[in-house]
Amino acid sequence: MIVSMTGYGEVHRSDGGVEYALEIRSVNNRYLKSVIKLPESVQWAESAIEKLLRGRLTRGSVTVTLRRRNATATAAYEVNQAALSRYAAALATVELPDGVQATLDLATLTALPGVCQSHELTDTERESQIALITEMVETCLEQVVQMREREGKALHDDLVHHCAGLRETLDGVVEHAPTVVTEYRERLASRVESLMAAGRFELTVDSLAREVALYADRCDISEEISRLRAHLEHFVEICDAPTGVGRKLDFLAQEMLREANTIGSKSSDSQIARAVVEMKTGIDRIKEQVQNAE
Repeated sequence: MIVSMTGYGEVHRSDGGVEYALEIRSVNNRYLKSVIKLPESVQWAESAIEKLLRGRLTRGSVTVTLRRRNATATAAYEVNQAALSRYAAALATVELPDGVQATLDLATLTALPGVCQSHELTDTERESQIALITEMVETCLEQVVQMREREGKALHDDLVHHCAGLRETLDGVVEHAPTVVTEYRERLASRVESLMAAGRFELTVDSLAREVALYADRCDISEEISRLRAHLEHFVEICDAPTGVGRKLDFLAQEMLREANTIGSKSSDSQIARAVVEMKTGIDRIKEQVQNAE
């Protein structure tokens, strides 16, 4: 069954006074492209999240956003006393130009690089956080996958509906195609008869037959009709395949458009030309819809 690339999931968790909010958005893309936005304190979890994404998704542009709010004492940065003392000692030895006075304040010193540092996680804390983040990503991904499957069901039904419409239009072309040569022969014979009656030239029956035969060969669209019909049948079969059908469907849609264009270029009949326009419109809709199939 077709799976859409459009999906959304959201999960919230609380752990020891720390609030987590995870959001995953998925839209269509030719390949799997992930953008992972994490707080600085959990940047180390990016590779684990990337692995989880690739384990469940094969195509799509996926954005993962994790927000973290720490209401505990561990949210405070730790002051590196050694670095602070080193800065203070170094600044105290600076010789200022005559007339220049300077004062040191704690706020300025703590803003210097390396003075204030975030809390270093212990191995136990890191394991606890990665377990929580993994659980959140898996839960959120399940929501995304379920939404993609629902969207895929609607996409499947829409594509099958468009294929049915194309088959109906193609059946009309098949029914009308044999009359094209007959009508051409009648028009040509009538024109020749008028010219011959006016005494302008003479044309043998064999010459007329050859001209009709050449026209019939030029406008023969039976092969294109057969290929287009086969593409439509194959397209519907692929729609019911398990997963990963998007690229195949996209290729088949291009091939269907190629056959429709050839039918239009080989036939000069106005009724067939209108049918070709209708088929190309339907194929364009299919091509647009297929872009969202995984």
